[in-house]
Amino acid sequence: MRRTDPEGHGPTHGTPAGPARGTSTEAEGHGPVRFGPALPDDGLPVLPELSAVLSAAASRGGEEPVGGGPALLDAAHGYWERRGLPGTPGRLTAGPGAPALLLALTAALGGDVLVPRPCAAWWAPYARLLGRPVFHVATPAESGGVPDPYALLETVRRVRDEGGDPRLLVLSVADDPTATVAPPELLHETVEAAAGEGLYLVSDETWRDTLHAPDATVLLSPAEMLPDRVTVVTDLAGGLLPAGWPAAVARFPADATGTALHARVLDVLTAMGARLAGPVAVAARHALDEPGPVVVRRAAAVRLHARVAAAAHAAVVAGGALARPPQAGRHLYVDLEPLRAGLGARGVGDAQELEDFLTARLGVPAPGGHRFGDDLGALRVRLATGPLLGGTDEERLECLTSPAPLELPHVQRALMSLRSVLDDLRDDAQRWEPPR
Repeated sequence: MRRTDPEGHGPTHGTPAGPARGTSTEAEGHGPVRFGPALPDDGLPVLPELSAVLSAAASRGGEEPVGGGPALLDAAHGYWERRGLPGTPGRLTAGPGAPALLLALTAALGGDVLVPRPCAAWWAPYARLLGRPVFHVATPAESGGVPDPYALLETVRRVRDEGGDPRLLVLSVADDPTATVAPPELLHETVEAAAGEGLYLVSDETWRDTLHAPDATVLLSPAEMLPDRVTVVTDLAGGLLPAGWPAAVARFPADATGTALHARVLDVLTAMGARLAGPVAVAARHALDEPGPVVVRRAAAVRLHARVAAAAHAAVVAGGALARPPQAGRHLYVDLEPLRAGLGARGVGDAQELEDFLTARLGVPAPGGHRFGDDLGALRVRLATGPLLGGTDEERLECLTSPAPLELPHVQRALMSLRSVLDDLRDDAQRWEPPR
């Protein structure tokens, strides 16, 4: 039987998958999405200390072991222990980016895959690359990244009734694309529902260190609630390394299940030849140790992007669109449904057309929600804050060091451009509204 997405959005398998970190440079029409946009970059020059570490290791010619060498895994162990997730280096794995680790995990676990709607753009393509059906599960109104527990139970039931074999749930407490943080009570309910159905969880915690208000936001990992059924994956591009230096780490349960899964994942990574480049492994180890300059830069970058994201959110809401207040990361997720009439007057009727329109008008990438598993017909986009920091390294660095980055001329121009586009759409929407 050819199963369909339980929400009625067509076949969930057989979609060609492309590089998760790449972006399509041409309009793809309205067929299956093959490419996912890259992780939102911080837009900042590389920290000089990290550049020095990488340069010093550039002459290293030996291969990093598959899964990472002892020094790197010790650093990853310390990183998680400082976050209340103790473990042993023997249950940790490193790879050249989170997509490689998720691909290996999906291959090792088998079965059908469940993900929230919307979700990170790179999650589904790697499951489909393995021929695994992917089923999207609705999220609650207040946050993304974690499925609604009742929708999860209903989806699992329907998939099994249709002959499916749901085994893996991928979720993210600090979410891309919605930039929200799931509240602990929701996470508890969803984790309990998943455990009751025998699902294994992969928790993508790439953005956990980018909370905009860390003293006011409670972030819990599913691994704290269900330690024997959760593997945590963190891409270091979230807060430690430049996106162009691909590196990620995974933490497995310490029991027999985790031991066996860890071994299978290493087998898959070996078959793929998925090793970290030697110099990048050295830089990753240094970053995971969290020395002072790395911590200071990360904190400054988080504060900067939080301020710019808040300003962009204010511009979006003032322009008549909808968006949850961003709580983490370097992006926000915008719903332009209230401006559909104005967009329709410009020939924009779905997410692909909206992506093309906003990318052209704003001069920065504005990937449509369909790239994140959202409905093609919904007028949603992810807007990153990195492009709002300026067009040169000098301008971006000025944002990082300025006590008032929102008052810098190049940031004001970028925000003004966003406001102008939305104001035009709002005015057109009001003009085209039918009389009451």
